[in-house]
Amino acid sequence: MSEDNYSTPDSGFTHDSEGIDALASKGQRFLASMVDGLIGLVITFPIIYFTGGFKVIASGVQPSFSYTLFSSVVGILAFSLVHGMLLVRNGQTVGKKFIGIKIVDLSGNLPTITSHLLPRYAVFFLLGLVPVVGIFIFGINILFIFGKQRRCIHDYIAGTRVVVS
Repeated sequence: MSEDNYSTPDSGFTHDSEGIDALASKGQRFLASMVDGLIGLVITFPIIYFTGGFKVIASGVQPSFSYTLFSSVVGILAFSLVHGMLLVRNGQTVGKKFIGIKIVDLSGNLPTITSHLLPRYAVFFLLGLVPVVGIFIFGINILFIFGKQRRCIHDYIAGTRVVVS
């Protein structure tokens, strides 16, 4: 009998990983976010330029409430036009599709608009409108990616996670 006394014992249990979604890495999520951010810049910079937003920013004056509301509505519409169909059909933004990751609920199903997608994006969009506090909360949201489950606060709020597609 030539048994190796120093090897790890074999339990006989085999793990079937088929059907289990692997969490997206921090790097994948970062790259997808960068792609989405660049798309957002390409859309919003011309709008800010042609509406005089850069002049207001350069003068150091706080933009008016009506300008902030206008730009927020335009931002929501642009985000919905660019990413809406992909989010509903595949749980992906353009960046997530490009990188090969997607949003799923905690059961691994595609997220629904009202239960998952709306809370995931709306809460932090609205908080982002609050001066000073919004950027602070946004930063904390992102830092949660370093937790064991790799979920940002918006993932916890929406009951979602991001996995490799």
